Amino acid sequence: MPYSSVDELAVSAIRALSIDAIEKANSGHPGLPLGAAPMAYVLWSRFLRYNPQQPDWFNRDRFVLSAGHGSMLLYSLLHLAGYDVTIDDLKAFRQWGSKTPGHPEFGHTPGVDATAGPLGQGLAMAVGMAMAERFLAARFNQPGHEVVDHYTYVIAGDGDLMEGITSEASSLAGHLGLSKLIVLYDSNDISLDGPTSWTFTENVAERYRAYGWNVLRVEDGNNMDAIEEALRQARGDRSRPTLIEVKTVIGYGAPKKQGTKSAHGEPLGAEEAAKAKETYGWPHEPFHVPEAVRAHFAALREVKVEQHKAWEAAFEAYGQAYPELAQQLVDAIHGRVRVPWDDVMPAFEGSVATRDAFGKVANAIAPHVPTLLGGSADLSGSNKTMLADEDHFSKDNYAGRNVFYGVREHAMGAMLNGITLHGGVFPYDGTFLVFCDYMRPALRLAALMKQPVLHVFTHDSIAVGEDGPTHEPVEQLASLRAIPGLKVFRPADATETGWAVRYALEHRDGPVALVLSRQKLPVLEEVKEKGSLFYRGAYVLFQHGAGDKLVLMASGSEVQLVLEAGKTLAKEGVAVRVVNVPSMELFDAQDAAYRESVLPTSVRNRVAVEMAHPMPWYKYVGDHGRILGLDHFGASAPGDVVVRAFGFTTENVIGIARELL
Repeated sequence: MPYSSVDELAVSAIRALSIDAIEKANSGHPGLPLGAAPMAYVLWSRFLRYNPQQPDWFNRDRFVLSAGHGSMLLYSLLHLAGYDVTIDDLKAFRQWGSKTPGHPEFGHTPGVDATAGPLGQGLAMAVGMAMAERFLAARFNQPGHEVVDHYTYVIAGDGDLMEGITSEASSLAGHLGLSKLIVLYDSNDISLDGPTSWTFTENVAERYRAYGWNVLRVEDGNNMDAIEEALRQARGDRSRPTLIEVKTVIGYGAPKKQGTKSAHGEPLGAEEAAKAKETYGWPHEPFHVPEAVRAHFAALREVKVEQHKAWEAAFEAYGQAYPELAQQLVDAIHGRVRVPWDDVMPAFEGSVATRDAFGKVANAIAPHVPTLLGGSADLSGSNKTMLADEDHFSKDNYAGRNVFYGVREHAMGAMLNGITLHGGVFPYDGTFLVFCDYMRPALRLAALMKQPVLHVFTHDSIAVGEDGPTHEPVEQLASLRAIPGLKVFRPADATETGWAVRYALEHRDGPVALVLSRQKLPVLEEVKEKGSLFYRGAYVLFQHGAGDKLVLMASGSEVQLVLEAGKTLAKEGVAVRVVNVPSMELFDAQDAAYRESVLPTSVRNRVAVEMAHPMPWYKYVGDHGRILGLDHFGASAPGDVVVRAFGFTTENVIGIARELL
């Protein structure tokens, strides 16, 4: 269907609303909305499946504005398309409490599929979304019943494609042949500092072809027919993802600023805004939307709603034909697990590394969680993340449940965010704790979006040993605990590892970092006896007398040290209590009475032990306590030698306690 004057008017409305909101806020990024409005309009009007009346419709197409600074492009589209984003919301752009923050935020604005803004994250999350779609389609679709069948679209800019994370993610996307991933590349040759000729002169198209992508090019970003044709070609390629390079003019229509860095991240100003509107033939007052445009989008909305209704009817037929599969899919979409925990949870005895315990627990529950999807950044043998009886996730078998992410920690973290945002999948990944630093922006976004991602971080201390300080985490635990909304679990033994996994699957309110040992740890009978107290984050593991003279506390592998020390001191008549702290975040969330029952304020003699930076423990030991931790890097030697050399022994803990007493 040829594009009409109403289509042109709609594109102008997107541009004008973007200008008006940015001018009113006196803050924002007009360049991308003005340059990319035509490609966004073509996508939203001719291709994208959505229902503004039900923004979380599961089989909708996903749309990620990876260049999140251009948020007014998305907010204008959401308003015109009929989402719960009003003109008043557009007028409140970037203001306190508004639905239209500076960068798109998932869960805050209806219709936003991912929190974007840190460049590259959006595109990498979109790769995860496309992986989730292929995985669920392979596991649930049946002949004549294609109930999982949708695309993931991205608008990305030069800055996105400069970031290393997009190289990691795009490389894997090409390897996996994710043909339902389509990226519209807003190629305008300008970044914040100036022309991309200063920094970014590689051949992007050839790079993406080398990744295994289909690459198309549109020479004129205002040519909607050419954009539509490129999108149709992209959708016709069933073997690989597509990058469509669309040559645009940043700040199009603003005569002095278009094509310059000034259009990127600052308001146009009243005079330039007025001249831009003259370019578009737009005589209206600010925030005006012509009735013809509203009627046009209302008609589009009817088509979108009918697409949703057709899918609901198709899903009902699927449910009648395959009731068990349909129930599994509905459970997965709603984040429900039906694991008979008491029946399947392994019983651990002797000494077990908590990384090994995780592997046993994951394999025990996998048959009961059909969309549990494991993976590792080239360390599956060390992280114990493999599901033993499952295939690899690959372009030849998207139903496989073991993902090999390669040495791509940053992209892996972001892709897990995308998989979880997509819904219907319970993903986890694995790497060494020291390498969580490579994933930090993705970890932060998971917490910001409250996404229930499970990260398995093994080799959690200087007990790593021979690999030395480059592989021995010191500051990582403290830095993870500093991320708001991220729950960090460092279980004392194999039993607690199982409880941590159960928590992660049953609590879907945010990400979990599971920090596990390489070395074997004794399975503690005292832990087994405490049961559900684990879910309170900290609890009294052992106590002699009133436990009112000394508190010894620790997490993870060091719990055995303080437990042995506590029992020795108890034999000497010391009224000691030993406190296990598997999760500071859960403990801090308990009521004051419980926290006081575990750590009485009257007991000032306190010792905390953890083979990591001591910073998080100061809030528990107070000004009279002591911390046996590490404020320096480790060393290369056998793990037990390193641990002893830095003083992590029962004898040293007892000595510190006696000094306090």
